[in-house]
Amino acid sequence: MTTFVLGGGCFWCLDAVYQMTKGVESVVSGYTGGALPNPSYEQICSGMTGHAEVVSVTFDESVIPADVILDMFFVQHDPTTLNRQGYDVGTQYRSVMYYRTAEEEALFRAAIARNQQLWADPIVTEVSPLGVIYEAEDYHQDFYAQRPEVGYCQVIINPKIAKVRKHYAAWLAA
Repeated sequence: MTTFVLGGGCFWCLDAVYQMTKGVESVVSGYTGGALPNPSYEQICSGMTGHAEVVSVTFDESVIPADVILDMFFVQHDPTTLNRQGYDVGTQYRSVMYYRTAEEEALFRAAIARNQQLWADPIVTEVSPLGVIYEAEDYHQDFYAQRPEVGYCQVIINPKIAKVRKHYAAWLAA
C-alpha cells in the first residue's frame, strides 16, 4: 500500500473523489503543515494555525498507478490559485503535496510538470516535507457519502466529481 498526503482546498472534495476511486483502500481527512498541535476545525478555519486541510489517500498500486492518483488530484482542484479554491479562501485551502521520501518528492514534482500543460497559469502547488498529521473530527470523514444532499456537496463537490469522471471514468466505481 502507498499513502499520499494531499491538500487541494476543502478536504471534503478530495475525499469524495478518492472514496470513489478503484484501488483506494482508505481516505482520512486531517490537518498538517502548521505549528499548532491537535488543532480543531474551528482553529483551522481561522487561517492562523498554518495547517492545511489534507487527505491521506492509501491505495494499492497493483490496482491503480500512483501517477493516476496524482493526475486526478490536478484535475479535481485548481492548482494555479494561491491559498484558495473557489469560495474557500485562506492558507488552510492551499494546494499542497506532502512527501515522506526523496522518491516521493520527485514523483510529486514530476506530476506538477506533467500536469502544467492542463493549465494556462503556473501551478502553485506547494511540495513540502510531511510533519505530524492530525486527524480531522469524525464528522469530516467521508463527508460527501454521508451527506450528498447538503448544498456544498451539490454545488461544489458534484461538479468536481463530474470533471474527474469525464477524464478518469475507468478508475472510478460505478
